[in-house]
Amino acid sequence: MSAVGSTPLPARRLVVYSAAMSRIIYKIAPRALWDKAAETGLFEGAPIDLADGFIHFSTAEQVRETAAKHFAGQGDLLLIAVDDGAFGAAMRYEVSRGGALFPHLYAPVPVSAALWVREMPLGPDGNHVFPDLGA
Repeated sequence: MSAVGSTPLPARRLVVYSAAMSRIIYKIAPRALWDKAAETGLFEGAPIDLADGFIHFSTAEQVRETAAKHFAGQGDLLLIAVDDGAFGAAMRYEVSRGGALFPHLYAPVPVSAALWVREMPLGPDGNHVFPDLGA
């Protein structure tokens, strides 16, 4: 299955995209990677993104679980908010963890696309402290 004018996707993935679905999504990234992106103007992704061929994002409902599962105990992380509608067909919602649709970006992120970037400190319990995401 593939979107018009896009790279074909493996058959096991369901693609759902509509500009009408535009919403804020989140990327968790080590500060060093985002600082490097700020110098070049483009965030190419973390090593896992490069290996998978797309940049992993989470919705507000998913990002806390993503942090706990993939970034537990890691300090010096940033939470980057972007509008998924800014990426057109390069943004695809695909089936992932637990059958949920996760946003995957098949392009680099222009640093200018960030709506905001905030630190993700570790709380006293060792879990990341999140700003209010409205979810």
